[in-house]
Amino acid sequence: MSPMRSQLPSQTRGASAERRCGSTESAGHRVVAGESLRLRLRRVVATLAIVKQPVVLFSRRILGDQLTPVVAYRKLVAPDERAAPSFLLESVEQGGAVGRYSILGAQPAVEIVARENQVTIVSTSASGESSERREQHPDPLAVSKALQSWNGIDARGPLPESFHGGWVGSIGFDSVRWLEPLKLPFSSAPRDDRNLPDLHLALYRDVVVFDHATKIIWLVCAILPGEHPAAQVESAGEAALNKLERRLMTATVPLEPGTIDLDTQASPHAAESCATTREDFESAVRRAKEYIAAGDAFQVVLSQRFERESSVDPFDVYRALRVVNPSPYQVYLQARGCILVAASPEILCRTRGSTVTNRPLAGTRRRGATPQEDARLERELLADEKERAEHTMLVDLGRNDLGRVCEAGSVQVDRCMEIERFSHVMHISSTITGTLRAGVDGWDALRATLPVGTVSGAPKVRAIQIIDELEQLRRGPYAGGVGAMGWNGDLDMAIALRTIVVPLPTTADARRPSAGWHYDMQAGAGIVVDSDPAQEYEETRSKAAGLARALDLAERAFSAGRKPAQS
Repeated sequence: MSPMRSQLPSQTRGASAERRCGSTESAGHRVVAGESLRLRLRRVVATLAIVKQPVVLFSRRILGDQLTPVVAYRKLVAPDERAAPSFLLESVEQGGAVGRYSILGAQPAVEIVARENQVTIVSTSASGESSERREQHPDPLAVSKALQSWNGIDARGPLPESFHGGWVGSIGFDSVRWLEPLKLPFSSAPRDDRNLPDLHLALYRDVVVFDHATKIIWLVCAILPGEHPAAQVESAGEAALNKLERRLMTATVPLEPGTIDLDTQASPHAAESCATTREDFESAVRRAKEYIAAGDAFQVVLSQRFERESSVDPFDVYRALRVVNPSPYQVYLQARGCILVAASPEILCRTRGSTVTNRPLAGTRRRGATPQEDARLERELLADEKERAEHTMLVDLGRNDLGRVCEAGSVQVDRCMEIERFSHVMHISSTITGTLRAGVDGWDALRATLPVGTVSGAPKVRAIQIIDELEQLRRGPYAGGVGAMGWNGDLDMAIALRTIVVPLPTTADARRPSAGWHYDMQAGAGIVVDSDPAQEYEETRSKAAGLARALDLAERAFSAGRKPAQS
């Protein structure tokens, strides 16, 4: 991501912002009947004091030889603050190289939380005072775009080339229903057994960036418009940097080292239970094949949720997942209602300036026990006509998605049918790029791609209708997106695959449930006309294996002899 030096260009609003809304009343605020969504969003922006002025960014560099990202996160977020919105983003590139940057943040200035069409906006000042507003919106994603569009930047010093502040969060699979409300209404969705948000985006003003190449830690703090008089912005920025540095330097209880006493590549223990029986899943596969044979769809991606109870802490599970399933998108995200622990291999949507990228992964084999077996499985995968046909279809769907927001003729397949290896499986991968049209931004690109065909099937809307019929429970965060959008509008969203969802207790005390934590691990398989139900069932288990192995390791490394958390 390029350093941010100039203000964002003004952004246009689509026709959806012109739809008329009815009357609603919330938190002492009345919305006049007939008021357009655009006016409502302007009023929300004004309420949050994010007006058409630049965000001022201040930075400081310190030596990175005293901290690790995991320790730094624990200094910012205490073990008993599991309900506090915060994040840690890391990466492992292909070939095992550690990504250059690890990024973390806590205490967001603004949060947008949406459950179906109920939107809650939480604003927290630099002094810690919070206000909350609830409203109904036909398209909560439009709220995010409107708030982002008012932010320009004024950098008062050098900045890291990575993400260094802005929006971080998750967007659930069912957010597609905001974009297709007639064909995919929430009333047709499977049963919601967890009541998790369909969207949680948080605006982080202060972030810490580890540059592993230079061994430097960047502290970046933002002063939002309206927070301080112009004459006090410089002193406020310095004060924010001093406060962030003090928090990082403050002594804290050491993290348990975690003893690794098992083979991290071995097969994991089975999940304790599954929300779907094997018979029901294979029956759903057969029914999906009937729809495909009848011409309703070319492919339908069916998933199932594996469940497990454990006393081990979610952050320790993230520490273990970094070992057993290193991936391009390593994420620990504390959101409203749940914690996400992710090791996603796949881009949902990435923008850098006007360039947008999509990289479908489709076609799967397990990893071999030896290099020779690994090479044999790769050849087998690339020679499989069914897998190649499925991958080609999803590449075409990805090209069509980008074509909705890109300049004519700019969409191209840069890399086609390459093998990418991960801890327990290998996939066929292709890379698609395009140039965004004038007046189109990262939010528009995200809307055009969410959800990607590799988690829904094709054609997308009909495939999701079939999923609504055949899957028993809502997917929630699974198969949606998790990632960030920076102050400069660059977007980097991964698909929420290889993602453990940890629902938080419904009580105010989320420190540690007395009965332990509930871990949900979901995985899917692409169903086509000649799919074998038993093989597709085993594919879902293989994809979830890395997640289950992280729980195995965390339980062995951290649970034995641990004292109960202190109140």
